[in-house]
Amino acid sequence: MSSLAGGERTRTWQPSWPCAVGQVLRVQRRGSGDPTHRIEDSGRHWRAMRTPLGPATLCVQPRPSSGDVLGRAWGAGAEWALDRMPSLLGADDDPTGFEPLHPEVAEGWRRHRHWRIGATGLVMESLVPSILEQKVTGKQAFGSFRGLVRRHGEPAPGPVSALRLMVQPAPATIAAIPSWEWLKLQVDPARSRTVVTACRLAPSLERIAEVAADEADRRLRSVPGIGVWTSAEVRQRALGDPDAVSFGDYHLANWVGWALFGRDITDDELAVALEPYRPQRGRAAAMAMAGGRARPRRGPRMNVPTHLPTR
Repeated sequence: MSSLAGGERTRTWQPSWPCAVGQVLRVQRRGSGDPTHRIEDSGRHWRAMRTPLGPATLCVQPRPSSGDVLGRAWGAGAEWALDRMPSLLGADDDPTGFEPLHPEVAEGWRRHRHWRIGATGLVMESLVPSILEQKVTGKQAFGSFRGLVRRHGEPAPGPVSALRLMVQPAPATIAAIPSWEWLKLQVDPARSRTVVTACRLAPSLERIAEVAADEADRRLRSVPGIGVWTSAEVRQRALGDPDAVSFGDYHLANWVGWALFGRDITDDELAVALEPYRPQRGRAAAMAMAGGRARPRRGPRMNVPTHLPTR
């Protein structure tokens, strides 16, 4: 790790596998207009984050010719962001022991054997937008999150003004937002209450990143308004939990059902199909969708699961 002029810090990291940076980071982006995450045509990803040491901007640049990844960071949390960059890109995800039991899962695994599940280590960063995504369309949720960040966040550190990159508001700031402001953001009282409650518990919830996945799930679901779906969405992103499955998702059961069986299935049937893959049920679901047939598009088009590689 080295320091450059203007407060920039850099790190070159050599993954031990062909790291697909774009596939790994895709799940962290909340829609194409996400003010906290920008992607350049060159493949560079810019992320604004609120680390335990303060705000930071991280630029992740894959370099296929050398097989390494260049990280550049600015802000009070720059060093923390660079230290966490390998984890963010899936270095802590160990697929050892994963055995495809369905032909479709095997095909997905063949196509995406180098896909890994990244972990941000930042619980509130994932929890706030996940709550906003409860029971609404992706377009609605992404719009609310974009408005929240634009109105109450802060400009990201570093030379990013052209990108209009911004840091998600601090939990204390979110907890102080009045009810009428939430309505302007198109967030109903049930979701706004859950967000505010979670933000008031932010210090203890952030510590979830330090415990086992089962305990993290228990602590998350102890917060009123946070259920199985939201807990899984957070554990996927913040902890890189390969067993997290978003039961209750509008699409997931049917997408996996079509991939494996050529039909819609219920959440109960999804749980039965994925049970033999424990403790990597989330990986199995992603590989099934990547390797099996796609569900015919019909009915309301809500947000499609993003915690899987591109088909």
